[in-house]
Amino acid sequence: MTGGTVLQTDALSIGYRRARRGDVVIARDLDFSLRAGELVCLLGPNGAGKSTLMRTLARLQPSLSGQIWLDDRPLDDLRPGQLARRLSIVLTERVDVGAMSGYGLVGLGRHPYTGWTGTLNEQDERIVQWALQAVRAQDLADRLIVEMSDGERQKVFIARALAQQPRVMLLDEPTAFLDLPRRVEVMDLLRRLANENRQAILLSTHDLDLALRNADRLWLLSAEGELFDGAPEDLILNGAFERVFSAEGVTFDREHGSFHTRQETCGRLLLHGDGVAAFWARRALERIGYAVEKEVEIEGPAGQDSVLGAISVHMQDGGPVYSLDIAGRMDSFATLDALTTFLRQGGAGGETDAKVD
Repeated sequence: MTGGTVLQTDALSIGYRRARRGDVVIARDLDFSLRAGELVCLLGPNGAGKSTLMRTLARLQPSLSGQIWLDDRPLDDLRPGQLARRLSIVLTERVDVGAMSGYGLVGLGRHPYTGWTGTLNEQDERIVQWALQAVRAQDLADRLIVEMSDGERQKVFIARALAQQPRVMLLDEPTAFLDLPRRVEVMDLLRRLANENRQAILLSTHDLDLALRNADRLWLLSAEGELFDGAPEDLILNGAFERVFSAEGVTFDREHGSFHTRQETCGRLLLHGDGVAAFWARRALERIGYAVEKEVEIEGPAGQDSVLGAISVHMQDGGPVYSLDIAGRMDSFATLDALTTFLRQGGAGGETDAKVD
């Protein structure tokens, strides 16, 4: 392995073995690598095999063929204790840990080093304290796991995996049960840990926006078993996102990095204005079915003839005002809710509190 690579596969096939009916192959001939200091997000549609891939890399289930290398050694050649010192995993399933404290759970991460007694020595204690501090969970050390919120529990489980001092950390849907602020917090935490500890961190997620903003690289696993590996921006620009997530009625918008459903437009509107207010005006109008374009996006007289009207966004008294000009009639609105309500009702609604005098 070169260039800081800590985990690598060679013609890996994943799936399930069935003694009498033949193997179920989910993906075959996968060649990819994890490098030290990188956060990699694994994305794909439901049923593509993300959890199967994660479990195979952790040796929780056997591969069908091919090879996995961890620190220049075949994964299957490592004894359990050797593997646990090099690789840790946090699974989606909720674990019943009974009446255990946060400190006690993180201490379990030292099991590969403590021997059969499980007794923590002074160095182990220091590493447990360091792991809690690294995830900013010192205040959870004496709390019982059963009394913690989902976000607090996830921090402690990540600290437990970190206490193993692994070269590779695998996390299967670590933000699945968290609200938005905690999802942002956990993703930022993992990105920081990968960078500061020079660990390779791979996590599976359905949170596209956070993955695009935080991952150094993405693995896109398609429903057909094809894996695309690269920087998020490269996979957007080369069309990999469209290929992996293409589905009936769903498209990926390269310009804004988001998914939306295909729908017939109810008209084209020209947008005048820039900045945050104009950006969200465009989003609101597209949501209710309008094709919204800047003047520079209109090509020639034919395009001008097909424009239904124009929206102008400007600031007034410290807030945005949205002016709508259709067929020479000018109406102004103080909120996007008022503007979209007016348009949804064919220009007949919002005549009182929707308008700006």
